[in-house]
Amino acid sequence: MLSAGKAPAAGLQVDYRSLVVVLLSPLAFALVFASWTIFAVLGVELKSALHFGEVQFAALLAMPMFTGALAALPMAALASRFGGRRVMIACLLLICPFLWGIAHSRDYWNFLAAGAGLGLGAGSLAAGLVYVAALCPRRHAGLALGLYGAGMLGAGLTYFLLPLVSQAYGWPMAPKLFLLPILLVAGLLWVFAEDAPRVSQPEPDDGLDELEAGDRGGTPARRWLPPPPAVCRLALYYSFFYGAFVALALWLPGYLAAQYQLPLKSAALWSLLFTLPGGLGQILGGALADRRDFRDLRWWVSACVMVCLFLLSYPDFTMQVHGIYGDLMLSFSMPLGGLVGLLTIMGLAMGVGKGSLMCLLYRDHGDDMPRAGGLALALGGLFASLLPLMFVLGNEWIGIRTAGFMFLYAALAVCMLVMFRDPDSRPVVRC
Repeated sequence: MLSAGKAPAAGLQVDYRSLVVVLLSPLAFALVFASWTIFAVLGVELKSALHFGEVQFAALLAMPMFTGALAALPMAALASRFGGRRVMIACLLLICPFLWGIAHSRDYWNFLAAGAGLGLGAGSLAAGLVYVAALCPRRHAGLALGLYGAGMLGAGLTYFLLPLVSQAYGWPMAPKLFLLPILLVAGLLWVFAEDAPRVSQPEPDDGLDELEAGDRGGTPARRWLPPPPAVCRLALYYSFFYGAFVALALWLPGYLAAQYQLPLKSAALWSLLFTLPGGLGQILGGALADRRDFRDLRWWVSACVMVCLFLLSYPDFTMQVHGIYGDLMLSFSMPLGGLVGLLTIMGLAMGVGKGSLMCLLYRDHGDDMPRAGGLALALGGLFASLLPLMFVLGNEWIGIRTAGFMFLYAALAVCMLVMFRDPDSRPVVRC
């Protein structure tokens, strides 16, 4: 394993390739993520029109994230072998038939199969991560990776446009809205972007065996080995922020519509106040991580998110207290403004966490980015695919709508315990 100062040499120079990658890769990310969030908006309408149950709706939300998690590592490996640009273009083109299929689906299983196909777009996310890491300038790697991760702002495109298109032209037209931009970005990547140059590897010494020779610079021999524990720990930390953010971005429009009896269009627009700070926070977190080693930042970010989740976990309640001079009635109901304010703070904190952690992954394991980044996206996708079912568990079986926030609170507590056992992640106590 190379040291923290030995990130990939391919990204040391700033040229037009770096600028093209920094501009086009986030657009590809945004379009893939916007495609994933189609069901967050259309699914609420389809649930009432086609009589989906809550469990079926949760499975529909979870399917793109589940298949995306399965595709992340293989696509990252393919990107390291054949070039991130080629894999990104292939994955963008691959999801187009499934977007067209959503427009022509009429039963639940067709929608579920189309959602599984959309998950293959995660290959573009993993390949783009490898591509950006290979070509970005090392001095500004955190900013470049943060800009790439800010492609999650694509959810805002879905929240804003899909209700308008669905209302004006009907829901079958909404998935087709993304086809032309996806084809356009794929064409721009093909014409203007170039593959990262291969770094020539030194000839192995006579005393090195084949495995040791393959371990230099992330060559194929190491590709098949299990990732080291340090990579797994960083990927686990990243998976919480990534998975929780993606799942909440999908779940919030339906949650706000049901909890506050809002029209779907209004609920989707209120959800923007969670996704927009998350994307901007990712840029901020990456830029901050460029300036210094922000390993302690994860503790502050985790503490902020934990406080927000604790407050969001409280359901509406009424309590009667038997006082000395009579009974006291206490009631609590989270107002819409308070909930949106907490979501805004939490989205910003999650974005900062994602940006800084991805920069740490690059800085510590930049020579092994296909495995490190692919593993982080895979774990995050699996965690995100689990959350819609946990949200339904709270709604249907426990009967408390805020149980999803309770589950996230418990998951973050477990993640922080794992961080505390990691000697490299313990907070520094200064006297």
